[in-house]
Amino acid sequence: MSNLILAINPGSTSTKVSLYNGLEEVASRNISHSAEELSKYFSVIDQFEFRLGKIKEFIVSNNIDTTTLAAIVGRGGFLRPIISGTYLVDEEMLQDLKSCRYGSHASNLGALLANSLAKEANCAAFIVDPIVVDELDPLARITGHPDLQKRSVFHALNQKAVAKRFAQSKKMLYEDMNLIVAHLGGGISVGCHRRGRVIEVNNAVDGAGPFSPERSGTLPAGQFANNIATRNLSDDQIAKMLAGRGGLVAHLGTNDAREVERRITAGDNQAKLVYDAMIYNVARYIAAAAVAVQGKVDYILLTGGLAYSKYLTEKLTDYVSFIAPVQILPGEDELRALAEGALRVISGQEKAKQYGSITSKKDLH
Repeated sequence: MSNLILAINPGSTSTKVSLYNGLEEVASRNISHSAEELSKYFSVIDQFEFRLGKIKEFIVSNNIDTTTLAAIVGRGGFLRPIISGTYLVDEEMLQDLKSCRYGSHASNLGALLANSLAKEANCAAFIVDPIVVDELDPLARITGHPDLQKRSVFHALNQKAVAKRFAQSKKMLYEDMNLIVAHLGGGISVGCHRRGRVIEVNNAVDGAGPFSPERSGTLPAGQFANNIATRNLSDDQIAKMLAGRGGLVAHLGTNDAREVERRITAGDNQAKLVYDAMIYNVARYIAAAAVAVQGKVDYILLTGGLAYSKYLTEKLTDYVSFIAPVQILPGEDELRALAEGALRVISGQEKAKQYGSITSKKDLH
């Protein structure tokens, strides 16, 4: 049986695609899309044919015989809340993504592209652990007002993949461990993984939690409300203030942590104050996540692009190592994580889930 898997990760300005034979990467390309190219399209979904053509160019240039593929897997987009796993692409999923019913993002194209190519190749199409994975404990959902309920929206694909790989490296089952995973990137999410389920995590997409290179994090509610009213901000301005133009961008004018660290080395005290405050905020959320398992944490895992920074990881480790041993696992290999999810299904380790069969919140628990 073939173990060839084509993995597709559509981002806002790129489409990353890789061919795997099992977990060995055979060919890969990061296809960049210029602002001029994308400006021709009214919406993300309108970019479908354009991106599909670029992927087909990759297939032809690498002499890939699509009839030999076991599966094609795309990054999952904004769907209704679902439990973690590998999902077959079905019609209900495609409709929710096309309509952007739950939100619009380039990742919505992942399942659409995988499905189209899989039909031609006569193989299965999957998505794996989209950002809407929801395994929150009921207590974690309740906020201080009944009109506002906490949502689980985070870097589920990378958090889950890193946690499973780490457990395997320790010759343990992910489902037998309590882990805190901090994904440190343009957005920052801190999840408490209790025996295979993320029972507590901040909504990193909307900007809640610690502030980050691009997100404001949880803000003082009264001041925030007053700021909106005083400045008469539009919905779009509010959204950008929370995610995109918050955090390091708002304070220092850059979302590049390397640039901030260069400024610190050059003696910029304001850059040091803000950057250290971001690290301190991440540490606070890691400590808070430990409450969900009464402090019984086996390991704390630091992952994402910012985990390459020795400055950041050393300071963060100093703050939180009293809770549990800290392991630094930098980067976010999302294509490999997609391939791993597909391989677990085609190898029989795991059964694919069906999106259309999840009809209510009861199915999440």
